[in-house]
Amino acid sequence: MNILKSPFLILLLLLTFFSQSLAENCLSDTFSNSRVFSSCNSLSRLSAAIHWNYHPSNGTIDIAYRASQSSTGWVAWALNPTSHGMIGAQAFFAFPGSNGSMVVYLTGISSYAPVVQDGNLNFTVYSKEAEYSNGYMTIYATLELPGNSTTVNQVWEAGIIFNNGVPSGHALTGDNILSYGSIDFLSGATSSSGSSRQHRKNTHGVLSAVSWGILMPIGAITARYLKVFANPAWFYLHVACQCSAYIVGVAGWGTGLKLGSESSGVTYHSHRNIAIILFCLATLQVFALLLRPNKDHKYRIYWNAYHYLVGYTVIVLSIINIFKGFDILDPAKGWKNAYIAIIATLGGIALVLEAVTWVVVLKRKDRISTDKSLNGANALHSNGHMQSQNHQGV
Repeated sequence: MNILKSPFLILLLLLTFFSQSLAENCLSDTFSNSRVFSSCNSLSRLSAAIHWNYHPSNGTIDIAYRASQSSTGWVAWALNPTSHGMIGAQAFFAFPGSNGSMVVYLTGISSYAPVVQDGNLNFTVYSKEAEYSNGYMTIYATLELPGNSTTVNQVWEAGIIFNNGVPSGHALTGDNILSYGSIDFLSGATSSSGSSRQHRKNTHGVLSAVSWGILMPIGAITARYLKVFANPAWFYLHVACQCSAYIVGVAGWGTGLKLGSESSGVTYHSHRNIAIILFCLATLQVFALLLRPNKDHKYRIYWNAYHYLVGYTVIVLSIINIFKGFDILDPAKGWKNAYIAIIATLGGIALVLEAVTWVVVLKRKDRISTDKSLNGANALHSNGHMQSQNHQGV
């Protein structure tokens, strides 16, 4: 089977490719002082990633924990040798010190209201430092793996609350209470409370971008411009494209609903509201197709006006909401730039086709007008000739 003749297979490949790419966006991270790390994993929550070099000869690792945060907040990363979650975690807290420079405190967590102070952990820490740059805090450390085990539990956190100049609490809803899991520093495998949820986020993003953000504009371009060159083939291409976009879009919308139901305390209001409007308008468009009047029906002009208005509204709202989704999902910048390039390309194609179709339409009108003039002149000449013959006959 020719792969190019199977759009659903192509969509599946795109879905797999983009999902993997979104999950691995830590690969694009760079670090100060030319630091290089051989492995990384994008963590499922709090826009964070862990980078590391594992040294099996002495059972140590060099880590760089990076997370999105304001310059006045704090971040933390910890290993928990004894349990999952917060209690028992051996934590690295990074925050701005009294002089404004970043500091790192080592604190063992023994309760849900710990007092953050710099001390010792139950494994050896050889070095520690932190920095803030471009909206991200990064913790650097070299440490001994607890029990020389490469598979350990990890916890990460972020907050903006301070007490006496040190971190003192974080949000108790959403990602802040689900940011934990395990990591294997040898294989790079991770599991977390949100690993499957992150996959659903990626799936939702890819389905929505491909359907609402790419297929839908292509369907509109097909309807507007191909009717000049391929009548009635344009209609079937338009319907096939828009119906495919709707089906894939509904799948993306469904994953969005699932994500929303799992995100207690976390609601992206504008993204959600636009998505609801899009689904309603797109569904209305699909059912309106069943009520399309014939070309010569007196109400056809009103149906066309409604169809154009709702269709272009869906496309504009789709593009806006996809960019809102990019801000939420926070993938590597390359994917946002790639979508911008796709939309710009489609816009350029539309502009070229707009000019070409106007030239074609105007030429056709001129030809029709010329043909009518010639036909009129021929008819007049023929009538005059007949009248002359009649006069001569008299």
